[in-house]
Amino acid sequence: MDMRRIVAVLAEEAEHQILDQVWELGPTECALVREVEAGLRDVVGPPDVQEALPPIKRLEHLRETLAVLAISLARTHGRMAWFLSGALNALEPVLRWRALPADRGGTFGTVLASTEEYMEAEDAVRRLQDVLARISRR
Repeated sequence: MDMRRIVAVLAEEAEHQILDQVWELGPTECALVREVEAGLRDVVGPPDVQEALPPIKRLEHLRETLAVLAISLARTHGRMAWFLSGALNALEPVLRWRALPADRGGTFGTVLASTEEYMEAEDAVRRLQDVLARISRR
């Protein structure tokens, strides 16, 4: 399953849980949702902006996305933590990417990411941005 699909499933589950009042966000969680959403938007912009960047900057932005999610995960529990864990898990392939060629020696298991892989990961982040924005308005 690709990153976009995993994030779509997470988003659908989150929205259903909120609509069914299984997941009721308190003020602290709502503030965290807004903070995560803003952090993701600061890092990954619209497709035309991201695609104009060199691969090393695109990878840097995606790694910053993981940092935003991980720091937020450390500050919460329960369903919010589970949702953020799922988002981090979906974007896990980014951890194995590199943007620089390996002139000599090993690469510690990293691989050069393709343009399509960057687009997939950035689309997944935008989907997360959108679902977090919807969640924060509830």
